[in-house]
Order: sequence, then structure tokens, then C-alpha cells
Amino acid sequence: MKKNMKWLLVSLLAISMLLVGCSGNSNQETGGEEQPSNNTETKKDTLVFGRGGDSTSLDPITTTEGETFKVTENIFETLLEYGEQDTTLHPGLAESWVVSDDALTYTLKLRQGVKFHDGTDFNADAVVFNFNRWMSGNADDFPYYTMFGGFKGEEGHVIKEIKAIDEYTVEFTLNRPQAPFLKNLAMSPFGIASPTAVEEHGDDFRKNPVGTGPFKFVEWKQNDRIVLEKNERYWMEGFPKLNQVIFRVIPENTARLNALTNGEIDLMDGVNNSDEATVTSNDQLQLIERPSMNVGYLGFTTNRPPFDNKLVRQALNHAIDKQGIIDAFYGGKAEAAKNPMPPSIEGYNDEIDDYPYDLEKAKELLAEAGYPDGFEMDLWAMPVARPYMPEGMKVAEVIQASFAEIGVKAEIQSVDWATYLEKAVKGEFDAYMLGWTGDNGDPDNFLYTLLDKDSIGSNNYSYYSNDELHDVLINAQKETEQDKRNELYKQAQEIIHEDAPWVPLVHSTPLLAGTSDIVNYFPHPTGSEALTKVEFK
Repeated sequence: MKKNMKWLLVSLLAISMLLVGCSGNSNQETGGEEQPSNNTETKKDTLVFGRGGDSTSLDPITTTEGETFKVTENIFETLLEYGEQDTTLHPGLAESWVVSDDALTYTLKLRQGVKFHDGTDFNADAVVFNFNRWMSGNADDFPYYTMFGGFKGEEGHVIKEIKAIDEYTVEFTLNRPQAPFLKNLAMSPFGIASPTAVEEHGDDFRKNPVGTGPFKFVEWKQNDRIVLEKNERYWMEGFPKLNQVIFRVIPENTARLNALTNGEIDLMDGVNNSDEATVTSNDQLQLIERPSMNVGYLGFTTNRPPFDNKLVRQALNHAIDKQGIIDAFYGGKAEAAKNPMPPSIEGYNDEIDDYPYDLEKAKELLAEAGYPDGFEMDLWAMPVARPYMPEGMKVAEVIQASFAEIGVKAEIQSVDWATYLEKAVKGEFDAYMLGWTGDNGDPDNFLYTLLDKDSIGSNNYSYYSNDELHDVLINAQKETEQDKRNELYKQAQEIIHEDAPWVPLVHSTPLLAGTSDIVNYFPHPTGSEALTKVEFK
């Protein structure tokens, strides 16, 4: 009996060793090399996205910074959503909506059965909680302030009341009509957060985000990586396709492309135009164009001398060779800007004549302003590549050389990205290079958001104020007929052009690159998109 038992044990051991040897685990190591498997290769389900800078927050209401939205678009969802590659409006967390005839009441029917990542319910009370939180905020909550006319109790505030009609119906009542109201609701900053998580984490919610989106937050190692994982309870059946998304920070564009080529990352933004041929000649890679809806500009802080003098600002407009910059750094993927908003936006004023590149005219204007020998200034250049300016430091050097031709000595300065934005919003720069990618496809999102006096201390880094412009922009918000709105925005662009608080430089077509096996990735003109449908072949 013992002998039979011994043979049985030997036989079982042999069978188990045979099964281990035949297993399809392709990660087993033998002699340091991966062994071939008879099984089908496991489909890749982790996407590593390389980008130029880190997020400044993961609570989208606290910033207007694009690196934040790249991540938060995948954690949070908005009441309405934009089209796959445009800014048409579609259902989001709200399935339908009705607008009253006087454009003062908006009634939204919410999607049922949706859960936040912490397991709590999404409903009308959650929507009311978020808007009460936002509209009772302060100047740190930039997006709400600029998109809805200030905070609760302020004269320009648009929203009179928001209330839950029932568990899945919410009603907004406005103080005055606001034509882009629905488009504003779809903007990235207005992703709906879990009230439970907001109350639990307080100010630390920006490091512990909880939404309803296709991916859940896992980890943030600042200036290194942000890790998200699949939301297994996502309301959209069969999605997301990926199991994990990792956002990696690789500041320099060429280094990022090397990482892509070497297989360290799967997708990257900020491809230098000079590297386009490198991507297209590699059959393991694909070049991707983001639809253009942006402006890159040189801004002047208009409450600091000598930039408080309109003639000085006009002179510096004449001293920059925009086409030369485009030829040198954009490879044909940009056009010279003459207005603060791109031609793709309705209401664009093409009748305006740009300030021509004319150094003699620039010198004349400086002399008229009282600076015949020029002056000294600081020129602040972005430390990271941006879609509207992939090689900002090199562009700054070109501008520096041009200014020297008219006697203006510009010293180039820079700091890390988060500090750069912080100093800009405080108006600490003489002149600064920056840009804007549109949030919602409406002219209000460029002209009012970036240059109205209401936006000083948020997105109006130039501290530019013009009462006539303000009246025009507020009237454009109230006007519900688009043709009349367009005429008002054309008038606003004329005022801005004359005052010259900026040098509008370029409208670019940003380039991205990815491995050839990525499918269903559709970059959005707003600069950020959910990766819900992305997968590998």
C-alpha cells in the first residue's frame, strides 16, 4: 500500500511539472531570455502618455492649465460633452436639456445609475453641491469666475439659482441670458466631483480626485507620473478599453520622441515640426494632428511702465517677424495671428490689418512714446513646450534679437511651469510668452476670458482694462442671435487691436505621435480628451 502511494505521488509531481513547463506564461525567464509561447499574445492594455509638463492640480476647477485637463478629462465628466473632434454639444451626465423662451431657465435631465469612483451616487444633489461649491469660491477658482461672470453675490454673476427638482432633474435660473451657457457647462473645469470625497479631503482634493469618469486616480508622483486605472463600474458598457493610463513627464520634445521610439512611452504630444519626417519615416510610429483652436502670443503687463503706454506696445508689435518665426519653427503647421482668437472661431474679424514687420515704424513709435533710445525689459519664456509654441525658448531668442534692432534690450527669464503661471497671474512680468487653447469654441472664451477687466487676476495676465471693450463683451454674452453676437465680437477685436495688449503670434496645428498599433485616439481641439475608446490593435 505504501509502495503504491509512493508511485502515485511521483506521478502527480511529474504531471504538475509537465503542466508548468507547458504553461503560456510568456514572462517566464529561462537563461535571461523570453521564451516563445503557443498561446495568443496578451493584448496590451496600458497606455503611457508622454507630455512636456506636470499637472498643477487634479481638481479641475482650480486651474485653467492644460496639463491638468489632459488627466482630469479621464477622471471627471461634465453635464454636457463636446463632439469627438469639435465643440458641438452632446449628452454627458445630462441626457437631455430644455431652455426657456426667455433663455433664463435651463432644465437638465440627468443620467441614472451612475456612480462616483468612491461608490456614492451621482444625482441632482451632487450637481447642486458642485455648483454651490464653485460659485461660492474665490479668485483661486479661475474657471468659474471667468465663465459665469464672477462669484455668487457679485454684480456680474450669471447664475441666480440652481436647484434639484427631483433626484435626476436639475434646474438653473439665470440673472441674465448668457449665450454660451451650455457650452460653458461642457468645459473641462466643470467636471462633477464626488461631494463625499470633496468634504473628506478638503483642500487636498486636488491630490485625491474622485469623479464618475472612465478612469480612477491611483497615484501622483509630482514631475514624474500620474497613474490612472480602469473604472470597472463605468456606466458606458464595454468601456474603457484600457486597463491603465500612465501620464509621464518628459520636459524636452526631442527626449520625449526618443522615449517613444525606444518603446518607453506609447503616445506623446509636442512633436517639433522639425521632427515630423523622423516620425513619418518610421513604420512603427504614426503622426497625429490636433485640430487647431489656439493662439500663441507675447503679452505685455499693461499696468507696468513702459508697457502702460499704448505706443510702446504698438511699436513692439511692429518689431516681430511672425512669418520668420513660423518658417523657422513651425514647418508650415501654423499661420500668423493678428487677433487674439483663431479664424476657426465664429465672429473672427478678418478685416483687421495686422501690424506689419517694420523696424523703422517701431523706432518712430518708440520715439513718440518718449523712448528714442529704447529701454531695458525682462522677457519671460515658457520652460515647457506647449501646443501653440513647441520651441518657446528659441522663439524668445528671435524676439530678443528683433527688439535689440530697435534699441530694446530684453533679458530672457524663465522658471518652472507652475511658478511661471503663478507669477503671470500676479502680474509680475514685464512681458511674457503664453498662449491659449479654446475651451468651448465660442469667441467669449477667448476675448472675455483672456482680455476683459473681469478676468484680471485669473486669465487676463496682461492686467488690461478697457471699459468700452467690457460693455461690448457683456452685450455679446446677453445677445442670443449669433449674427448680432458676431458683429459685437468683431467690434471687440478692433478695440483690442488698437490697444495692443498682446502681440498675437501664431495659430498652430499641434502635432502628436504614437505607436502604430494605437487605434481610436481622436485628439480634441480643446487640447484634452477622454481616452475612453482608445485601445491597441
